[in-house]
Amino acid sequence: MSTVPPPVPPRPGGAGPVGGPGTGAPVEPADRPVPERVAAAVLAHPAVARLHGGPFGSVASYLPGRRVVGVRAAEAAAAEPVEVSVVVRWPAGASLPVLAEEIAALVRGVAGERPVDVRVADLLPALPGPPPGTRPDGAAPDDPGGPATGRGPAGTPRVRLA
Repeated sequence: MSTVPPPVPPRPGGAGPVGGPGTGAPVEPADRPVPERVAAAVLAHPAVARLHGGPFGSVASYLPGRRVVGVRAAEAAAAEPVEVSVVVRWPAGASLPVLAEEIAALVRGVAGERPVDVRVADLLPALPGPPPGTRPDGAAPDDPGGPATGRGPAGTPRVRLA
């Protein structure tokens, strides 16, 4: 005699089943905490080798039973900036301020329109092959370049070489 598992409860608003441990449904990315979603988005950038904990591991978000190293983000504090510390493969086909803006745009896509601080903690040699972000003809994309000027309007990244 086999037992049939109980049906997965529908998500409010008819958006499909609620995922999570023990429900049989996959955990949807939107159901994960903000720091985990930010980490996944940042690591998806081809020039990012890994996240970095910053000095003394101070750049981290603490979640129940675990911590996300390299991302400091509060779940609901929209005015508090998201801090991301990364190790970048260099040269990456763009200047560091351009890379920081690309990473900040990925973070804002996940965390919403809030200030983002990107810290480049270290550089690694680039992988063999064409640098990320180059065009098929091998030319570098348009790069406005220029130095970072520190904190600007909300959402403008601050680049620091640590």
